[in-house]
Amino acid sequence: MFREERRNKILEHLDKNERVTVDWLAGHFAVTKETIRSDLAALVKQGLIRRCHGGAMIVRRNLQSRLISETGDNFEVLLKRLSEHEPVRSPEVSPHALRGKVCILGAFNVDIVAWVHRFPRGGESLLAQRSSLGPGGKGANQAMAASKAGAQVHFVAKVGKDQFSQFAFDHLASSGIHSFRLYQSEREPTGNALIYVSQDDGENMIAIYSGANKTLSSDEIASMSPELASSNVLLVQLENNFDATLNAMKLARALGVQVIMNPAPFSPDILGCIDLIDIITPNETEASLLSGVEITDLESARAAALAIVARGARRVIITMGSHGALIYDNQQFQHIPAFPALSVDTTGAGDAFNGALAAAIADGQTLAQAATFASAFASLAVEREGASNMPAYQQVISRLALR
Repeated sequence: MFREERRNKILEHLDKNERVTVDWLAGHFAVTKETIRSDLAALVKQGLIRRCHGGAMIVRRNLQSRLISETGDNFEVLLKRLSEHEPVRSPEVSPHALRGKVCILGAFNVDIVAWVHRFPRGGESLLAQRSSLGPGGKGANQAMAASKAGAQVHFVAKVGKDQFSQFAFDHLASSGIHSFRLYQSEREPTGNALIYVSQDDGENMIAIYSGANKTLSSDEIASMSPELASSNVLLVQLENNFDATLNAMKLARALGVQVIMNPAPFSPDILGCIDLIDIITPNETEASLLSGVEITDLESARAAALAIVARGARRVIITMGSHGALIYDNQQFQHIPAFPALSVDTTGAGDAFNGALAAAIADGQTLAQAATFASAFASLAVEREGASNMPAYQQVISRLALR
């Protein structure tokens, strides 16, 4: 058995049993104790396990089907450059007790961001003031937000077999996300997004190539069952292939798990499965496309929410940026005003809101309470650079106390 294969088997055993002894592993794999100690030391260095007397115990339940291997010297140079912007950190622990579990199916993208004084006009080239390369994707961002908001998070995504797959693994492994599973596509690269951020107002323009995110298989969705069954909420978006998202929602419904859908990027496909969604969270543009009602103010947003419910939705939250959020639940409207914020980068605002909302719903909060918490969380997120740069739970509590 190859070394990486043995180490992967050790992780699989720890995932099921939480702890193991050196003696047992040496006997099981028919190798020396020194070899096992070397294996455990390597896994400790990756932040996946921690040593205890005579053995080891799992740090996070990393459900990746196999360890992603290095891809050569050029990749090591890339990682070194990336680390200047996004250092690998030890796993963070939220100060808020984990009282709910959120399962998230979504995309992991590499974000290439350019900060510009203003957006370019058609055919125009502009010099960017600066640029960065970092982790993104709506699913990954929402997983980070839900984790920071206090939930126990299991994240499922798919990447390519390219130089960015290890970057995805390292980012997730060094985050506070409780567990994750990354699949790898044989034919598509890791997803990526090209992002302009306007320095004038923090607004953004984004072009996404989904890549491996669009290749999830039925078997890969089915393998979510154990984690999904123990979750309070499934959170999905539309950056994956739609049949995979649909199968995940059907699986959640069969398991009695609440489904929250962030319908972005918008697809009319969701109109055929809206009855599987417990809470749908469109922004103004998506709500207009869903309802056929152009949203220009709070009154038109109410009309759009009614139309979305008429199409089969149960509960609706329309996010309206600086105008707050409109809830329609149990035939009643409630407007959640936005929290004041000094906007720096709105790229991950919607992801921050949805991740925090899912965490609060999993925690047992009412929809209005959860939306208020999510609004406070998102107001802090737009004050930070980077779509995956989410605030801490205690910061959200402090901002809520100001209202």
